[in-house]
Amino acid sequence: MHKVEICGVNTSKLPVLSNEEKKELLIKIKNGDMDAREKFINGNLRLVLSVVQRFSNRNENADDLFQIGCIGLIKAIDNFDPSLNVQFSTYGVPMIIRRN
Repeated sequence: MHKVEICGVNTSKLPVLSNEEKKELLIKIKNGDMDAREKFINGNLRLVLSVVQRFSNRNENADDLFQIGCIGLIKAIDNFDPSLNVQFSTYGVPMIIRRN
């Protein structure tokens, strides 16, 4: 995989979670597992980066947008209800965008 660095993050080193891993981690997060929460955050940084790229044509600092997007990601994780049977990204992207 080629190294692409966005906002100081080497995207080639970001983990990619399967849908099954996401479901398992979300259940663990709802049960208070902070390690699962950290793994889920790291596994969804690509999602934040993809949203930040949508706003790259603005005169905003990409690092600031990334940080704000990460806050949106964390709030989305904390408020997501896995029992609703929807993909996390369906809920997470609007939460990330709202922060930007």
